[in-house]
Amino acid sequence: MTDLAYLGVAEGAALIRAKRLSPVEWTRALLDRIAAIDADYNAFLVVTAERALAQAKTAEAEIAKGRWRGPMHGVPYAAKDIFDIEGMATTCHSKIRMNHRAAADAFVVKKLRDAGAVLLGKVALHEFATGGPAFDLPWPPARNPWNRDLHPGGSSSGSGSALAAGMTPAALGTDTGGSVRNPATCCGIVGMKPTYGAISLAGVFPLTYSLDHVGPMTRTVEYNAILFHAIAGHDPHDPTSTRRDTPDCLTELKSGLKGPRIGVVEHFYTEDAAADLDQVRAIGEAAGVLQRLGAHVKAIRLSPLSLWTDCNRTIHQAESYAIHEKDVQERPEDFAALTRNRLLPGAFVSSAKYIKAQQLRAALCREFAEAMRDLDAVITLSSLLLPCRIDDPAAIAKTYDQQCRLVFNVTGTPAISVPTGFTASGIPLAMQIAGRAFGEPMVYRIAQGYCEATGFAGKRPPIRLPERAAARV
Repeated sequence: MTDLAYLGVAEGAALIRAKRLSPVEWTRALLDRIAAIDADYNAFLVVTAERALAQAKTAEAEIAKGRWRGPMHGVPYAAKDIFDIEGMATTCHSKIRMNHRAAADAFVVKKLRDAGAVLLGKVALHEFATGGPAFDLPWPPARNPWNRDLHPGGSSSGSGSALAAGMTPAALGTDTGGSVRNPATCCGIVGMKPTYGAISLAGVFPLTYSLDHVGPMTRTVEYNAILFHAIAGHDPHDPTSTRRDTPDCLTELKSGLKGPRIGVVEHFYTEDAAADLDQVRAIGEAAGVLQRLGAHVKAIRLSPLSLWTDCNRTIHQAESYAIHEKDVQERPEDFAALTRNRLLPGAFVSSAKYIKAQQLRAALCREFAEAMRDLDAVITLSSLLLPCRIDDPAAIAKTYDQQCRLVFNVTGTPAISVPTGFTASGIPLAMQIAGRAFGEPMVYRIAQGYCEATGFAGKRPPIRLPERAAARV
């Protein structure tokens, strides 16, 4: 019997198209699993069971009549509660927006609706995609399925948790300083931050104006590329949306790794900042795997990690405060303390400092583009440290400072987090693979080759089902 909890996008789509799997059956199985285990993980803020079953029934009827829409038709997914869905609240996991109602679907939600995908519900995040896992909000924070006492990463924490726990095969996240790749790293899944402009931001509540990205989150690289294709494309209502055709990420996905030139930015974690020894060991082994598969791997240098961090932080603080200034001034008590503390420093970023940060950003982007002239991709760590306890704010704040993800929000170029193994205690490890602007096909190809060779992306956390649910989920 097929394990519907961990059935993937590609396999599920193939079974549905061949009429060997009912989208309704798959959707019901996942709804049952959410009902059985989500109380332990708090991944979902709201489960849209009636909507999901109606969409699944429509998909089944259309496919039965030969009207197959594509590889997301009848495939369930979850959306971070920062995406507008018509008629539903976009709470951003905040008391401030509990009574909000969206007038229309976000662009990517409409794309998935048009593709025939099935919405299971909206999932948890850090309040307004910043702060951290807060316990003074109307909803509890999502937890890590590998160890529920640990932070699942954020801010797309519910997306990462739901995927790792087998509650959805696909999820939408957003990424401003690593918020797709951090939960992917902590939860042992795959998270892509595409090129800035490749996916529309329309209908997504902003954290910043110039660093935000929408990103697909899945359990494997192939599933991720399928979801990327479903949500990418030009949006005339989003001025940041590119007019370029979406690059084909699937044709050459499994063509192997003989030939690509890959730079290793190892000084980020061996010189610029201290990193966990398991993370360093795992990425070193990953570089060896890539070399054995035929890639040309060499160490390269960029500006120190601290320069990238300062640049991102200054832009992030100024822009996020501008977005929340009115509420911070008029109802500060309605924010979680962690969120309030993350937003307030933006009030003290001068216009001169902000402009200098944007000038630095332009210089760093030129530097990265120059480095990529002789390379097809780079690899570096995602997190420098391991996930810490979810109830330790100081440790969580430290892990957010000790990471290499925000580098690629500064450049706006694609970066994917993929698992590189596990610690002795079973905690996921990960690295990033990054490429030049609109270089998603190569990034996916390298990620696929590596994950295919190692098998780390196929591992599952030790989920315990209640006895009554185990038979049906």
